[in-house]
Parts: sequence; structure tokens; C-alpha cells
Amino acid sequence: MSTPLTLKIEGMHCDGCVRRVTAALAKVEGVEVKAVQVGRAEVSFDAAKAAPEAIAAAVTKIGFAAALES
Repeated sequence: MSTPLTLKIEGMHCDGCVRRVTAALAKVEGVEVKAVQVGRAEVSFDAAKAAPEAIAAAVTKIGFAAALES
């Protein structure tokens, strides 16, 4: 079963940032990228393969500040 997740992302300014975040999220096992735009990403994930914190960490690892949106 797939769980939706929205991340608020700080530090994104352009389409290049969108591409970098999209690529980083796509590399996380169990994550399906739905939409990425400046400041926000929407994904769905398999909870058996990925945790929300690990998904946010993938974005943080490439230099952006990511937080789970409630």
C-alpha cells in the first residue's frame, strides 16, 4: 500500500533545483515521485521500504532543508 507524503523544502530557487530534488527522491527505494516544484515535493511511498524521515534526509543530503508537511 502506498502512503502519500508532502515535503516542504527550503533553498530551492530554479528548475535545476527541481531536477536535483526529483532525482534524489527517485533514488529512495519504495518512493514514487508525484510532483516536485520550487519549495515543495509530493511523493507516495511504501512504508515497508522507506520512512518519511529517510525521504526527507535524501533531500537534506543534497543541500536543501526538508521538513514533513502536516
